[in-house]
Amino acid sequence: MSHTPSPSQQATGIQTDATAPTPFVEVDTLAGRVRGAWRPTVRHAGDATGGAGAEASAAFLGIPFAEAPVGELRFLAPVPKAPWEGVRDALEFAPTAQRGDPGVTLIPEPSVPGESTLNVNVFTPSPERPADGEQGLPVLVWIHGGGYFAGSPASPWYDGRNFNRDGVVTVTLSYRLGFDGFGAIEGAPSNRGIRDWLLALEWVQQNIAVFGGDPSRVTIAGQSAGGGAVLTLLGMEVAQHLFHGVYAISGATADVTPERADALARKIAGSLGVPPTLEGFRSVGEERLLEVQKAATAFSGPEELEEMLKEGLGLGPTIDGELLHRPTIDSLAAGVGAEKPLVLGATDDEFSMALLDAPKVLRFVPKSMLLKRSGLTKPVAREYLAANGDVAKLGNTRLLGRLITDRMFRSAMLKLVAARETGAAAGTWLYRFSWPSGHFGFAEHCLDVPFFFDCLDGPAMEPLAGPNPPQTLADEVHAAAVAFVATGEPGAEWPRWSDATRATRVYDTPSHVVTDGYASVRPLL
Repeated sequence: MSHTPSPSQQATGIQTDATAPTPFVEVDTLAGRVRGAWRPTVRHAGDATGGAGAEASAAFLGIPFAEAPVGELRFLAPVPKAPWEGVRDALEFAPTAQRGDPGVTLIPEPSVPGESTLNVNVFTPSPERPADGEQGLPVLVWIHGGGYFAGSPASPWYDGRNFNRDGVVTVTLSYRLGFDGFGAIEGAPSNRGIRDWLLALEWVQQNIAVFGGDPSRVTIAGQSAGGGAVLTLLGMEVAQHLFHGVYAISGATADVTPERADALARKIAGSLGVPPTLEGFRSVGEERLLEVQKAATAFSGPEELEEMLKEGLGLGPTIDGELLHRPTIDSLAAGVGAEKPLVLGATDDEFSMALLDAPKVLRFVPKSMLLKRSGLTKPVAREYLAANGDVAKLGNTRLLGRLITDRMFRSAMLKLVAARETGAAAGTWLYRFSWPSGHFGFAEHCLDVPFFFDCLDGPAMEPLAGPNPPQTLADEVHAAAVAFVATGEPGAEWPRWSDATRATRVYDTPSHVVTDGYASVRPLL
């Protein structure tokens, strides 16, 4: 195989380090040998190592952990990838489950066409097995978001080079999305997307040592649906051996009931004119299924939005009695995952961005009526308005955006933390990301992701964060993440959450720790 990267690899895959003694590096996984490439890291005085971190990072892209889920494998549990002979190039991103551009976030998450969509990308500063008696590097496994129907691990923001610089091996994984991954199908295994997560994490346990990682120090992390994914895994008995810590950014669990899952499947099958069975759905092409899925899950009015706020997402991890036995919050209250340290938090205004084009007539609706129409009782509306007076002064659009944020993300997060507190042996740390975007003027959904990855110099940053996002804040957020992955704690200056103190780290300029940082949300609890 050629050692010269193709033009597509240079454009969408690995940018090789021309100064390295050899730009390519090979590693033996259990399924076969793979070829990756070295790239330089970006070091600066404010990073987690004070500018003394690793100078280079090796990237191995598109390593399959499962066979392509097509043909007879469509809608089935993932099948581990069969061994191959020779050296497999891992120089560009593999096909993604996402098709086209769903246009649901401001994170650049490109789609890559193709059938073999179940892959991992590994980024490491030391692609070799540790010597006997030596400990491997801590490992971060990232699960992308996208509402369980969109998203891609091929984002340049998810490149692990800056975690590598700071001594952390990083893995990003793909999984089946939408109805393909989570739809209820008679005759097919449930929660196929979850099964993809589990098999990818098994791959990490079996292979990460040859990339320099320590399989006994694996932290799973994700944002939005990815944050919900890692919380879901935290509450799953069958997943506990696969990771050792959890970092959930704006986590949105689904916990879809079987009744809702079955109803959506029948609705989609009816639109397709097929029975809601394995044979029925297999008779429909991928493009047509995606088209009908989009129509069946679209918001056509405030009624659908209210249903989502009350019931949660309609397509995602489902309580199937096999993998998920109960809602995640009940599992955590029962002590599942109690020995795993957990960091979680959200931005202040996750969904205010979605209301920027709201009808102008909204500004003339009395605030008390607006909150009542949004499902709050009169006493709760009065208390919530008093607790959020600073946002209410900015207008009804901002107030409604904050309410949606609180109902969908922040109140659910506080309930989960309280449930876990009853039996958690490991620590829980809570944060708020409050720094206002230089573009939107508030801390919107996805804003914290480039700070977590310390990639403010990445592409498409200004539409999300504005022209001059603060590097000092990225240094703080990223350093805390590195510390958590490496030690199980995000730093001595960040106290654990307890019901007595409700300590919350507020990420702003400057960052600080406060007591009960989510007091404005408590009227909804």
